[in-house]
Amino acid sequence: MDLRLTNRVAVVTGGSAGIGAAIARGLAAEGAHVVLVARDAERLDEVAASIEGVRVLTVAADLTEPDAAERVATAVEAEFGGADILINNAGTGSEETILTAPDSRWQFFWELHVMAAVRLARSIAPGMKARGGGVILHNASICATQPLGYEPIYNTTKAALVMFSKCLANELIGDNIRVNAVNPGLVMTGDWIKTAKSLTEGAEQTWEQYLQKIADDNAPIGRFATPDEVADFFVFLCSERAAYSVGSTYYVDGGWLKVTT
Repeated sequence: MDLRLTNRVAVVTGGSAGIGAAIARGLAAEGAHVVLVARDAERLDEVAASIEGVRVLTVAADLTEPDAAERVATAVEAEFGGADILINNAGTGSEETILTAPDSRWQFFWELHVMAAVRLARSIAPGMKARGGGVILHNASICATQPLGYEPIYNTTKAALVMFSKCLANELIGDNIRVNAVNPGLVMTGDWIKTAKSLTEGAEQTWEQYLQKIADDNAPIGRFATPDEVADFFVFLCSERAAYSVGSTYYVDGGWLKVTT
């Protein structure tokens, strides 16, 4: 299936690892040029070096900073003349209780998960409109609908990101810019592996067994997704093959969601 993404320009935040890096590689495999955005310049360069056949731009930026989105947009404009695709993927999990977490912790995740997406839309969407349209995708989480008890801030900010995605879709569809959100479930990223190794250090249970137990307890499919499996869905949504997909939230969760939506 030809996804017709050759020579499109795609901005991928959180592009230095995990799902973001997988999305970037998937888009590049379809012929799209990619702009990788993350805080760690060295890790960005490593991902960029693994991508061949297309142009790759790296932008080291902390998207919790109010001026970062504009710096990203300026770099994209200078290198490519604008972007056709924006993947708001930057994010991380939290761990706290509502009664003990300070305002600063709430503010950090709000800036990372919500305001970064808001600012990037303001900075990049006008250029998309001038290019004739585009695609904006938000990587949210199943926790936006089905919250995990140990990360209330993550749950709340991801839910806000989903609502923002819907509102942005309504605002931009007249400009031929399609906006959607994706809610992944269990995905085998470095963060999961790091946590599992830490929790099983010195224990009889291996980190692999720990993660398998989580999969068995939560996902009917009985395993974690690979980043590539989630990335494939993002890449499809970026394409003309998904031209009628607008303002929706898609679950890629191995059957974990316990309610219909």
